[in-house]
Amino acid sequence: MMISKVKNAMSNLVGGMMPHGHHHHHNHHAGGAQTCGPDGLPPRFPYGRPEFLELTPELLQYSTEHASRPVLTLKRGTRLPWRTGYAEVINAGKSMLNEDQACCEKLFVKKPSGKHRNSTLLDNNADGTGIPLHFWGVFDGHAGSGAAIMASKLLHHLIKDRLGEICHLLENPSSAPPICLAKNGNPFQVESKKGASQEPEDPDAVCDSSVRFYMEKVVSLESLIMGVIETAFKQMDDLIEKEKASYAISGGCCALAAIHLMGKLYVANAGDSRAIIIRNKEVIPMTNEFTPESERQRLQYLGFLRPELLGNEFTHIEFPRRIQHSELGKKMLYRDHTMTGWAYKTIIEDDLKFPLIYGEGKKARVMATIGVTRGLGDHDLKVYNSNIYIKPFLSCVPEVKVYNLEENKHGPDDVLVMGTDGLWDVTTDRDAAEAVSTYLACCDPSDPMRYTLAAQDLLMRSRGVLKERGWRLANDRLGSGDDITVFVIPLVGHETDT
Repeated sequence: MMISKVKNAMSNLVGGMMPHGHHHHHNHHAGGAQTCGPDGLPPRFPYGRPEFLELTPELLQYSTEHASRPVLTLKRGTRLPWRTGYAEVINAGKSMLNEDQACCEKLFVKKPSGKHRNSTLLDNNADGTGIPLHFWGVFDGHAGSGAAIMASKLLHHLIKDRLGEICHLLENPSSAPPICLAKNGNPFQVESKKGASQEPEDPDAVCDSSVRFYMEKVVSLESLIMGVIETAFKQMDDLIEKEKASYAISGGCCALAAIHLMGKLYVANAGDSRAIIIRNKEVIPMTNEFTPESERQRLQYLGFLRPELLGNEFTHIEFPRRIQHSELGKKMLYRDHTMTGWAYKTIIEDDLKFPLIYGEGKKARVMATIGVTRGLGDHDLKVYNSNIYIKPFLSCVPEVKVYNLEENKHGPDDVLVMGTDGLWDVTTDRDAAEAVSTYLACCDPSDPMRYTLAAQDLLMRSRGVLKERGWRLANDRLGSGDDITVFVIPLVGHETDT
């Protein structure tokens, strides 16, 4: 039964324009991009490329040429914060539009004023007061552009607003955050009531202050900021779900964000995009990818705990290949959520169901449908031709890694590279570091375009050039046919930025 569904899904992918149908990550459609969605709802945001590219309608049209795949970069006069470099290119034809999106903003964190307690979208940065926050985001959309566009417009505002709520703590970074905040959000203080006698002591209370100190976990400001970023991703995901009632917001997206705040870079990743720091030509990975293989045990454990989510079609147990009916009763290799290695088990009827995770490498899929296990959106994503939702298995929570800029010396060629999987599918971290370092070494250090030119060079190495047999790299291997988005961000940027 399940095999025929998967075969049907594969054959239907060629059509691939059904707004609510099957979505294979990496076989996307452009449903609900500019026109109304499937239910006649208007799009939450119109389709476009990042505003900082300043594209004319003609250039926007030109950017969608799948045959020539023109590289879009910043114009020579455009200055992004930190002299950030940027380049992008559309896919080789797997979806009508470029489903990647990007964002680069400088914001200011400040206490929420009574009037605009929920100030998202009210851009109150005009006066330039508050704690400066720099944000870079890349959003790799699948099954439509809606979620990626919405996240690129709103995620940084949600992060800024949440940081605003703890602004008084950011202003006193030397003291650890209080465990409890008062109702108005200020650090909790015990107020002595005037004229009232001391309240009777709790007989079980710990009186010795040194003992009490050891019973409290000290939470650092850094981990509080990490938590703010994690909850903002969750808030973004909830917002997409809520607004789907009134707007067409197609598909889902991987989300990778870098936030610079008070001397530290916080790199948050939900999906299979990647960020690396290149320092002294050495690579410091800042992300891990979240795929059916890397998250196998989490997914299997959920399937084990909540078998109803598998819809009587899937088994949470992994086998090295599909099992034939004739193999019932035989012993076969398997592994479940508790195992890293493999063992043998006797095959029973239940094991004939389709495996929750199937395929290897870039072909690995959850429920034969999606190749990434973290991201935003995908709320109505179902297994093809069924009523089984995939969202419960997908997490919107990013992994956040921190890099302290002030603890390290950086030169003009030390950078943070952020890219969607279109870049990394054909380029290793090492190759990327070599390419960027070599390119920047030949660039005039005072040229404000050097980082954009480095981003363009890196992107073109992954796209390759068009030959009779498709897009090919210098070594004649197949180039990336995916959308590619690249930021190259100089780590000395915060010193030069005025």
